[in-house]
Amino acid sequence: MPGFFQPVEIKAPDGVSISLAVANQFGPAMKAPCRVGLLIGSVYRLRVTNVPLPQAEGMEVFPTIEIIDRTYAPEDQQVRFAIPAEITVQDIEPALRGKFVTRVIYLEDPRRALPMRNNNGQPWFDVGPGRDPLVAADELGRPVAIVRMGGRVPDQGADPNFYFGSPAWVAYPPRTALESKPVREAARARAAVPVEKKP
Repeated sequence: MPGFFQPVEIKAPDGVSISLAVANQFGPAMKAPCRVGLLIGSVYRLRVTNVPLPQAEGMEVFPTIEIIDRTYAPEDQQVRFAIPAEITVQDIEPALRGKFVTRVIYLEDPRRALPMRNNNGQPWFDVGPGRDPLVAADELGRPVAIVRMGGRVPDQGADPNFYFGSPAWVAYPPRTALESKPVREAARARAAVPVEKKP
């Protein structure tokens, strides 16, 4: 869908700051987690700072996020059900050592998904050497985003190739306490709010 901004929630360890590219430079830092709208098919360069590792003091990593499909949440709840793009310490450590990390985010096949809620962050597994993570994700569900990290640092000056042309994005407000509640409980809480009737 040309012009559709897919809501994405960028998650990272406590204290980490995220900046997205604007006009071939990084914009203001946002505290993680932050929610943004990204165009499908575009690649976004991020700057991740305040990495909570003793060996990474003052260091930065520059991952990319590519949105390859969209989700179909109810129209009034698209931001609430944003694609979670998590940047973990397990990803940052090898990236700082010069390794290249690829994380493919996919929606589980509802016919094979386990009916349970996971409160310990985004579940992940290593596909192992020689396997394409996108193919592995496609076998398990519908891939929607790819996070890549490591191997590139910014050159001197504004390099449009490094920033992938700085595609447009939109910022959404932080997640509220109401949005963090289970869907049924949040729906009940919203229904209790009186609706002002127009004359």
